[in-house]
Amino acid sequence: MNVDRIVHLVAGSVVLISLALARWQDPNWAWLAAFVGLNLAQSGITNFCPLAFVLKRSGVPEGNCCSR
Repeated sequence: MNVDRIVHLVAGSVVLISLALARWQDPNWAWLAAFVGLNLAQSGITNFCPLAFVLKRSGVPEGNCCSR
């Protein structure tokens, strides 16, 4: 797995989990999904993603989401 695939997997999982928690526990969990969406938008504009930065520093190989 490379950095981009892990970032997509984590972001998608956090959004789905937070929406499930917002539905069945407390509606305030939707703020977590909003934060992830805002972070993804910021990452698209500035080309800086905190999770990708940490993964690269920890030695995860780089690559785009479509490479094998």
